[in-house]
Amino acid sequence: MNTENTIKKIGTVAVLGAGNMGNQITESLVRIAGYKVNIMDISMELANKGIEAIDSRLEKHFVAKGKMSTDDKKAVMGKIKAFASVEEVAKGADYVIEAVIENLALKKDIFKKLDEVTRPDVILTSNTSMLNITEMASATRKPEKVAGMHFFNPVAMMKLVEVVKGARTAPETIEVVKAMSIKLGKEPVVCQDFSYGFLANRAYRGLSNEAIQMVWERVASPQDIDKALKLGYNLPMGPLELSDMTGSWGLRASSEEDAIRELGSEKGKLHPLIRMMVRAGYPGGVGKKGMYAFYEEIFSKL
Repeated sequence: MNTENTIKKIGTVAVLGAGNMGNQITESLVRIAGYKVNIMDISMELANKGIEAIDSRLEKHFVAKGKMSTDDKKAVMGKIKAFASVEEVAKGADYVIEAVIENLALKKDIFKKLDEVTRPDVILTSNTSMLNITEMASATRKPEKVAGMHFFNPVAMMKLVEVVKGARTAPETIEVVKAMSIKLGKEPVVCQDFSYGFLANRAYRGLSNEAIQMVWERVASPQDIDKALKLGYNLPMGPLELSDMTGSWGLRASSEEDAIRELGSEKGKLHPLIRMMVRAGYPGGVGKKGMYAFYEEIFSKL
């Protein structure tokens, strides 16, 4: 397979999941690479909400700043179509990026459906930040065409894409995913499907867990812990405020079972502080409270 020819033949990309990551990935696909994108979510309302988020970002960051004309924005938005089913969004697609919530059973079900409706030559990728690519691929009849394509948030600013090779992923597939990443202005790194969190998140998890433990021990406030890490290691954001922004507290809670299966009970078990926060309604994420608020409003008073 010629990688360059394969990339040239890609005209329409299907993105499954119109949430924060899915709509950001879609924006890059249409704005930077010029692809047509079919985007889906579990309802047309949610799919259209994702498209509205893209329109809003383009207006705020490009049109309002004179970097894009209104007509150009209209042309970009015209390349995006909304759907509410896997079968519809993937029909006729030349490349697929799955970006739904981090639930392995759900992802396997989606990959099974994708396998049934896409052409045998279509590459299927997952934006998972930690789940097993090999197991997702086992739900298909073409595991050699399945790979991880993990973007980082915010997609427009973060250069890294982790390209994850499953046990049966073909080398040719990896080359195409790398080329696709480069076309989107990213810098791909390739890793094996051996760890829960791949490269960046696996290493960062240790830093984040220790910061959580320091809050639990009341060594300092979340703000001061983040401040120390930012100033001490030149980080743009501390691990606690980053998790507040992305909503990864809720993600960790919902994926504890998968984490324990992959890492064992010692490393995979959810920290009691995260469990307490999420149960109290502080999962973080857009428009939701996270650790900073939980500490001020509840934990510091216990």
